Amino acid sequence: MANIISDETIEYVGILAKLELSEEEKEQAKKDMGSMLDYIDKLNELDTEGAQPMSHVFPVQNVFREDVVTNGDDRENMLANAPEKKEGTYMVPKTFD
Repeated sequence: MANIISDETIEYVGILAKLELSEEEKEQAKKDMGSMLDYIDKLNELDTEGAQPMSHVFPVQNVFREDVVTNGDDRENMLANAPEKKEGTYMVPKTFD
């Protein structure tokens, strides 16, 4: 089944996408959109009876790890190479007045 995309549809999609298309680009877009819709029609012919819906190709459960602090408070070693420090913090030059 051939899907025919109208000039009005291309104009509308161009407005939504905020695109200014030349006549050649509009014709190419019509062909491309028609091809996409034909492909979707082809996919609709597939028998998906019994196929389980999925959100990911791998069986992923909870992939988050526990948030555990491993390095602790090592402020002195972190500040050891700082050019300037004050009251346990880094001193940096002003960026604005």
